[in-house]
Amino acid sequence: MRGVPGLTDDHVLVTVGSKELVAGLPLQLGLGPGDVVVHPSVAYPTYDIGARMAGATPVRADDPDAWPEGTRLVWVNSPSNPTGEVLGIAALRRIVAAARERGIVVASDECYALLPWEVEEAPSVLDPRVTDGDRSGLVAVYSLSKQSNLAGYRAAFVAGCRTVVQQVLGVRKHLGLMAPSPVQHALAVALGDDAHVAEQRERYRARRAQLLPALRERGLDVASDAGLYLWATDGRDAMAQVDDLAGLGILVAPGSFYGDPRRIRVALTASDADIARAAARLTA
Repeated sequence: MRGVPGLTDDHVLVTVGSKELVAGLPLQLGLGPGDVVVHPSVAYPTYDIGARMAGATPVRADDPDAWPEGTRLVWVNSPSNPTGEVLGIAALRRIVAAARERGIVVASDECYALLPWEVEEAPSVLDPRVTDGDRSGLVAVYSLSKQSNLAGYRAAFVAGCRTVVQQVLGVRKHLGLMAPSPVQHALAVALGDDAHVAEQRERYRARRAQLLPALRERGLDVASDAGLYLWATDGRDAMAQVDDLAGLGILVAPGSFYGDPRRIRVALTASDADIARAAARLTA
């Protein structure tokens, strides 16, 4: 998997999509009141919700020096939803080293890893250049909903530290969270076929090539190193920007959903025809 050697059945667990794993991992790791779950300062809201469901405390922090006492789980998201930021080897090594000093589990959400645009790669937290061959306390979460357009299949997996994976497996059996066999077979087929992944990536690349310059022509600052989203702003309140674009028939998400009230998230997931229409409306 993405240059990570030595993963056996004991190191990999199929999940019912990645969202349920993100939401349920704190609970499945036995976290509760008094425990802290750290996630990026601008992030997908399910990290926060998952901590609260377990009775733990969610904390936004990007720097290991800001992790509070009681931190038991740290979420990494690279490439980021919504910002598109990619963490390099040095940044991941620093996170891993800080976590190991304190016995903290690191879970890295890498669902957009095969969609790099402005960077050469989005390395995994399990990459030997990060781990030095030691995966203890580290897991990567991966989904085929993006690279293979299998969102409706709920096809994903978590891989990495055997101890963590087996603990989660033991809990999930009692919760009935087993992926159906047909989904697991579809996942295996999709993971064995690189051609359709490249085709899907080029589809997103073409949409991005239309939408990104159109947003900039309209005066928005846009960030997008990787992933499925353009993280944009014209400097105003996010809801004002959402309202303006809605007036053009373009629906975007306010950055306040993710922790930044001045930006909007523009998705590349609409059809080619709809992306073309949106770009035309932005530049009309």
